[in-house]
Order: sequence, then structure tokens, then C-alpha cells
Amino acid sequence: MAYHTTTVSTDAELQQILQLQAENLRTNISAETQQQQGFVSLQHTLPVLKQMHDIAPSIIAVDGDQLAGYALTMPRECSHIVPDLAPMFSSFDQTPWNGRLLSEYRFYVMGQICVAEAWRGQGVFDALYQQHKTSYSKGFDCIVTEIATRNLRSIRAHERVGFKTIHVHQDELDEWAVVLWDWS
Repeated sequence: MAYHTTTVSTDAELQQILQLQAENLRTNISAETQQQQGFVSLQHTLPVLKQMHDIAPSIIAVDGDQLAGYALTMPRECSHIVPDLAPMFSSFDQTPWNGRLLSEYRFYVMGQICVAEAWRGQGVFDALYQQHKTSYSKGFDCIVTEIATRNLRSIRAHERVGFKTIHVHQDELDEWAVVLWDWS
């Protein structure tokens, strides 16, 4: 399988993201699959994805007409689009890093990353993040996200790319590791 990374440019690609997201949503897969393959925690809608992509297009990996994976771009301006994530954005602003608050840095949030099962283990995850760095590192100091601490596959994959855990916190849903990839 030969894939390449690019930015989202069509509604059909957004629909493919929604389909892959649904297939890997924590509530739609078994606990065993969650542990072995990872999972995503939040489900978006097409109008929400369109608004996000109007602000900053997300990165996708495609193989022909098949979506191999996606990595959602969420600058701070997206915090009002997904109200469930507003507390996360607020929390990030108050998170210390390198002796300053994150709010003092130019950062954006990795809204979600997911690789289709047929392309797992083929470097898609890393390629999605490398494309993020290529596309957005001139305008941002770092990229930040949070991962459920029980999603060990995702934590290991993020560490492999270059993310470091800068904070851990608990909310009503889960325990979360806040991870950051420094581009400065």
C-alpha cells in the first residue's frame, strides 16, 4: 500500500474522517481492541469538521481513494466549535511548561489522530505528525494534546514521534496525560 499525506480539501474526505472515527470510537469497540489498538474518545459531526477546517485544514494520509489516517488540527479558535473541548483548551492555557504557562506560547491542539486498521504499523501515524510539523511549525512553537493514560498504544506512539508528557490530570471521564511536541 502506497499512501501520501496532504491536507483535507473535500467534503468527501471529511466524510471519510467521520467514518474512520466512528469505527474507532471507544464506545464502539471492545475493551480488548481498545487496549491492543487504541481508540478515539470524541465523535464529531460534518458541520463541526467543516468549521474546524475553515480555520486550519487537518492532515490526512490517503492511498488512492482510501483514507489511511487523519490528524485533526485545532487552533485555539476551535475551542468554541466543540464545547466539550473548551475545558481542555482552558486547562492547557494554565499548564506550565519551561517555566511559563502554555498560554504564552504559540500552540495548537492535535484534536484527534487515528490510523485505519489496514495501514497500522506502516508509518502512517508518524507521517501524519511529520506533515503537521511541515505544514504548521512556522506558525507555532509546539503542538499539544491529551491522551487517556490507559491508551498505552497512543502514548507510546506519541513518545516515538517526540512528544513529552508535561502534565497528568483526572476528570470525570478519565485520567489524561497532556503531551507536547516542542518545535522551537
